[in-house]
Amino acid sequence: MAIVKSPTTLKKQLVWVSYVVGIMLVIEAINMLTGRYFNQFSIFPRNLNHLAYIFTAPFLHANFTHFASNVVTLAIFALLLLQFGGKRFLSVTFGLIVLTGLLVWMFGRPSYHLGASGVIYGYFGYLVFAGFLSKRLFLIIISVVVAFFYGGMIWGVLPNQPYISWESHLFGFIAGLCLAWFLRSRS
Repeated sequence: MAIVKSPTTLKKQLVWVSYVVGIMLVIEAINMLTGRYFNQFSIFPRNLNHLAYIFTAPFLHANFTHFASNVVTLAIFALLLLQFGGKRFLSVTFGLIVLTGLLVWMFGRPSYHLGASGVIYGYFGYLVFAGFLSKRLFLIIISVVVAFFYGGMIWGVLPNQPYISWESHLFGFIAGLCLAWFLRSRS
């Protein structure tokens, strides 16, 4: 018996996405009501006290605008990633949190890094590459659609604004590509 039942219908997939968005919204509300108390649990590169925060940083945001700009794309990409299956969704999400977080912790500039954008860029990299690697028409169409509508995201991996963690974008994107390659034969 499988531990995680793969959501096969759109309704079930939307329920999964609503859980993700709901969890993010609850954390955002509590963080907002506490004056951003949780933001101390962000990644600060090469500080051993912050290494464990690779698991909390993707759920934290600097302000509501930051949260709102991430949550819609996160929901869309999560729904598209669920087309690869529930187990794959969980594997990729966990892999992105760990890989992106570790890379930012090791190589990021000395600043606090937080937000879901590292995972979003990871989803972007995965979705663009994994569909082609699968050789399944429906998944290839997803890759093409994501590349077409979200291709401009690629510029976010370059440093352009001092308060945006382009490192999370870059390492998330690289981690997504690597996970697509690594998980390709396990489809």
